[in-house]
Amino acid sequence: MIQRLLSYFLPITIYKTQSNWNKSIEITWTNGELVIDSENTNYSYGSLQRILKHGLKKIGFSQIREMNKILVLGVAGGSVIKTLIDEIQYKGIVTGIEIDAKIIEVANSYFKLNQISNLTLLNTDAFEFVLQAKEKYDLIIVDIFQDTKMPAFLFENFFTERLCALLQKKGFILFNTMVLTKNDTARNEKFCSEFYQPNFKIKRIPKVEIHNELILIENII
Repeated sequence: MIQRLLSYFLPITIYKTQSNWNKSIEITWTNGELVIDSENTNYSYGSLQRILKHGLKKIGFSQIREMNKILVLGVAGGSVIKTLIDEIQYKGIVTGIEIDAKIIEVANSYFKLNQISNLTLLNTDAFEFVLQAKEKYDLIIVDIFQDTKMPAFLFENFFTERLCALLQKKGFILFNTMVLTKNDTARNEKFCSEFYQPNFKIKRIPKVEIHNELILIENII
């Protein structure tokens, strides 16, 4: 494909739209990869896929392959799901939560998420889903952004407690955060210093692809 080859020299946008949740959603060929970008940042695939893959490596691919249920909060184009299915060869159940119906439409059209047999993709609010959920998961991936902003509820103790309650024994939460300002750094420091759940431990993985920090929470019982 000529566009793919040319993208090694200059990004080529092939589709652009918007939604109630995102001012700009672009499908772009960049360095031979098809990616989704929002107005100011990479939204799926490209650097974002590398960021979450780095976190999954910290957990261990072999350990992930043995898991039964994984929950992804904030699917966007589904790059982390593609990593789980295509690279890690995960065969268990994946539940994806995405609030933006337009993003789901784009992900199905360009990245064929609707062809993944062990994925259930739900167009709903992650906060409401977590409040009502009763199933337990071996891994919960939190990757929720509105462009470069992160909803405040992600850092509230109540939400974190609910996530921990949804983890199986020896389960993990992989939380992707963006750190662009001193306030973002202080927010993450406060979140980690105030975190307390019996039988859980928390670890920061800073400066992943420069501006992202991963927070890994593990149920150690």
